[in-house]
Amino acid sequence: MLTAVRALVLAGSVILAPVILPPAARAAETATVFAAASLKNALDNAGKAFTARSGVEVKASYAASSALARQIESGAPADLFASADLEWMDYLAKKNLIRPETRVSLLGNRIVVIAPKDAATADVPFTAEGFAAALGPDGRLATGEVNSVPIGKYAKAAFEKLGLWGGLQPRLAQADNVRAALLLVSRGEAPLGVVYESDAKSDSGVKVVGVFPADSHPPVVYPFAVTAEARGEGAAKFLDFLKSAEARPFFEAQGFTILGPNSAR
Repeated sequence: MLTAVRALVLAGSVILAPVILPPAARAAETATVFAAASLKNALDNAGKAFTARSGVEVKASYAASSALARQIESGAPADLFASADLEWMDYLAKKNLIRPETRVSLLGNRIVVIAPKDAATADVPFTAEGFAAALGPDGRLATGEVNSVPIGKYAKAAFEKLGLWGGLQPRLAQADNVRAALLLVSRGEAPLGVVYESDAKSDSGVKVVGVFPADSHPPVVYPFAVTAEARGEGAAKFLDFLKSAEARPFFEAQGFTILGPNSAR
């Protein structure tokens, strides 16, 4: 318990006596979370509920998993990492930057094609002709950067599997993270985008016009882990909460699926 020191003068002597600080003056326990951009809505809501019941403050930073992993590698003070793919968690694991015993593949997702809500496009067939018609002569397809950002990597893998990569690659608008790609479509700056289903649910300015076949890309898996340099117990407590039945509705409301204990790590 933190105390202040008060000087008392008794009979000519100075006596130092402890003073109990009020609760507001005590340092709050915190958990600093670095999380994939697609998790923002769900984690913000889960974090508020967790803080209300535990008193642990959750401070979240959202970006592409690739950017966050590299920040952690460079010494950024993160306590918990949540990635949108296995590769970037594996990247930190190989560098001993996470606590492997805390790692859990918690969530799943789907990747979808979106269009602006008011667009005439209602359904995009997964054919060269279908995408060409929806994009028009000059339109771009927004998604994440295809060599590092998870959504971009999933999109590339799917288009390659479906035989569409050669025609679509020159028409990509590659964003720094999935929420930036979502915004390009929501604002009408791109006629199509590839994002996660959960992102499409988060923005009323877009609609889903196609769902990728599940076998066209690696499964979308979100691993979570406490970092090796985590301070205090806040991150471990928050992760325990996220794995609990109490947190499940926050994820399901955003379109995530809850994975079982035997899911791929």
